[in-house]
Amino acid sequence: MHSWEGSDGVIIAGDSWGDPNGPLVLLQHGGGQTRHAWKGAGETLGAAGYHAVAFDARGHGDSSWAPDGVYGQDVMVEDLKCVIAALGGRRPVLVGASMGGGTSLVAVGEDRVDATALVLVDIGPRIEPDGAAKIQAFMGQKPEGFESLEEVAEAIANYQPHRKRTRNLDGLAKNVRLGEDGRYHWHWDPKFRAGRRDFEARRIRLEACAANLKLPTLLVRGGLSDVLSEEGAQDFLRLCTHSEYVNVTDAGHMVAGDRNDIFAGAVVEFLARNVPVGGEPVMPPHEPHPHHEGPPGDVIDLP
Repeated sequence: MHSWEGSDGVIIAGDSWGDPNGPLVLLQHGGGQTRHAWKGAGETLGAAGYHAVAFDARGHGDSSWAPDGVYGQDVMVEDLKCVIAALGGRRPVLVGASMGGGTSLVAVGEDRVDATALVLVDIGPRIEPDGAAKIQAFMGQKPEGFESLEEVAEAIANYQPHRKRTRNLDGLAKNVRLGEDGRYHWHWDPKFRAGRRDFEARRIRLEACAANLKLPTLLVRGGLSDVLSEEGAQDFLRLCTHSEYVNVTDAGHMVAGDRNDIFAGAVVEFLARNVPVGGEPVMPPHEPHPHHEGPPGDVIDLP
């Protein structure tokens, strides 16, 4: 595990895979998740010659909580810039899921981070209110904590019925923390959910960011997602006409966790063309890229 100093002294925790001299790929997780969501993808990228780094957003996992309780895209972009600087200031590939995708889109779309490529995972300017509300409801349950890891597993299984229930409860311990009260709590600061969420202002801002993208871009959608609809994906593709698109037909919002084999393979293939190991990053052509449907397959356990 690594640690770096983020904005305002917040400590950011991370893991890495692969050759430190390979092209840098930064993996940013979704709200309420931790860096461990990227383990399988990080291993695949590392094996392909990339230097993959996943880190916990402030207030999540092993990163420290914001002393002022502020959690938003702007301060998370500042944390991202601090991590990039700590890793030598090289131009990174940004891969972001949900919240992490929003951070990445703002960072690049507002010219605050000079990246070589962008991969957005099941996120766009237009998201579905019902899907977002479902996430909020899931994160808001059991504020008093869970009595056991079995109870945590039950809550996750109810939220993700399409995924096979994990039998390894030890892996769940990375997503919760054991409190002094002897109960298991989600591994993020409760104040993270306290901020005001203006979805209309968010949409307008992210649409402007999407229209400003000039670097190679890949949008990956989970075909079962209730957060990013097909219509929402098409809206993004109209704003960013050079973007490539992969629809992983049997994955939900947590695409990398549901089908890491297809997800990581698609990202490696995209990067091999646009940010090749041992080569120079390329700029995207002006014509739109073809869109792809991922093949159906069995659901796999969370990596």
